[in-house]
Amino acid sequence: MNLIMDIDALQQFIDVVRQGSFAAVARERNIDPSSVSRAIANLEKELQVRLFQRTTRKLSPTEAGSTYFERVESLVEELQEATAHIAETSGQPKGTLRVTTSVSFGQRCLIPLLPTFQTTYPDLNVDLLLTDAVVDIVTERIDIAIRLGILKDSNLIAQRLMQTFYQVCASPRYLQEHGFPEHPTEIEQHNCLLFPLPGFRTRWIFENGEGERYEVPVKGKTTISNAMALQQCAIAGMGLALLPHWITHTEIQLGHLINVFPDYTITATDFNTAAWLVYPSRTLIPLKVQVFIEWFKREVTPLSYRHSP
Repeated sequence: MNLIMDIDALQQFIDVVRQGSFAAVARERNIDPSSVSRAIANLEKELQVRLFQRTTRKLSPTEAGSTYFERVESLVEELQEATAHIAETSGQPKGTLRVTTSVSFGQRCLIPLLPTFQTTYPDLNVDLLLTDAVVDIVTERIDIAIRLGILKDSNLIAQRLMQTFYQVCASPRYLQEHGFPEHPTEIEQHNCLLFPLPGFRTRWIFENGEGERYEVPVKGKTTISNAMALQQCAIAGMGLALLPHWITHTEIQLGHLINVFPDYTITATDFNTAAWLVYPSRTLIPLKVQVFIEWFKREVTPLSYRHSP
């Protein structure tokens, strides 16, 4: 077999260049590192050139390896897309779909729906990466990311999934013990549960129905980097929390939390925030990505409107 035409070997070479490690690529593929090393060695033998400079501490591409990477990366991606497109003419997506989103959004909004997705598309495997870090979806070979907030300009394609609304919430016990703030400015006298992002830990912004805005300083004893953990602390009566509606609606309906200012639009950064479906810019969008987008937008519809208090 001509290894130059072995797409899997070429993809392993591309992955090793991106990640700088045989072991990392092996872990991602769930294979032995020696298999990756052997594939690269065979490719080098076929090309009659050394692709990587190996030391005990570092693995880096040679000049020839870097040149080869630049030439074959886009070619392999296009060939894989074309192959997938032909294979998907049956209308049934196959293979592995790599998805990433934040820990809280994934646990609250995506994971409960996954059984339905896998029942609907039994030939499609899902590789879900939950992380609060912003993942480079090209380098990590992510098919689709669900991101929250305001998107930065990039070469990626984005579709709005749903508008995000924030609510100041507290438990009935906390409000009974510390009083119910009647106006946003009164939260300065309350303990607030803080999120360690610019704005979220220093001030919250309120806008009433007449368009009047109040930028209110906030302070508190507890700062937490996870929205679900903030919600749990609010339920436990530790203070007021600014939380997105997709994480509060059930607890408000059950009476575990109270929407303290239902007549206000609230944010810590920008009033025009949303959840986005983000994927690499490609000529051919794989069928597995298309069906996930259509399915998730349909299934998450109940969260797409602003919930009443």
